[in-house]
Amino acid sequence: MTSLQPLAPPPTAQVQADIERAFAEDIGAGDATAELLTADARASATLTCREDAVIAGSAWFDACFRRLDPSIHIDWQLGDGDRATAGAVICRLEGMARAMVSAERSALNFLQLLSGTATATAAYVSAVAGTAVKVLDTRKTVPGLRIAQKYAVRCGGGHNHRVGLYDAILVKENHIIAAGGIAAAVEAARRLHPKLLLEVEVENLDELQQALDAGVDRIMLDNFTPPLMREAVGITAGRVPLEVSGNVDLHTIGEYARTGVDFISVGALTKHVQAVDLSLRLQLR
Repeated sequence: MTSLQPLAPPPTAQVQADIERAFAEDIGAGDATAELLTADARASATLTCREDAVIAGSAWFDACFRRLDPSIHIDWQLGDGDRATAGAVICRLEGMARAMVSAERSALNFLQLLSGTATATAAYVSAVAGTAVKVLDTRKTVPGLRIAQKYAVRCGGGHNHRVGLYDAILVKENHIIAAGGIAAAVEAARRLHPKLLLEVEVENLDELQQALDAGVDRIMLDNFTPPLMREAVGITAGRVPLEVSGNVDLHTIGEYARTGVDFISVGALTKHVQAVDLSLRLQLR
């Protein structure tokens, strides 16, 4: 039950913004049901995992409860990046009962979703074990939760691609058409944003050679077959990192990784997420 890799903490301001949105849509003007409990009632609770999973999202879980009860005590048994087995206790809580029942759903929504992302990522990372490939996420994230999901990807042992359209340049088919070719698109990108990572997506070996000649920082092989991937690796000869994208799932990623490419990006890490089954049981004290 040890962490897969050292993790930088998620940005506090982002966590707080996320939970404020969650509370606005869930609690609104107030929790009418929580008013059934006396204002001074205290409770304890135990959070357990009902299936094998990789945990992610403890900061969001904590922030939900602390927003309503700053003095709540949360004792984590497992942290972000830790593997939990079915039945494992993740944490125990003690605090004001009203705050617990009001924060519970939002807190669990974050932890279940982000643990689902981390668990899926860990499965893909395991599938490329023994190769040098790094598994990357994409921009196919839940709207408004990109930073959270990209953090969860790191919890699962994966790596982040660009965060958005502002921190790297990825020249794709329509950009190439609009710019008048790969060389023209690369020249414009270097002139306008010389400090940003510049990646070009290619669909065949001729475009691969054009991208190499243009001096890009990374090349994305879009929907290449494994034989073409191996040929691209041979042509590139280590001059530029190669990334594979398209038709990647748990059945294909191992074969793709063994072609010698450097990165494989997987939209399913953040797009096709199944929330982890968690249970929070409360007891009045």
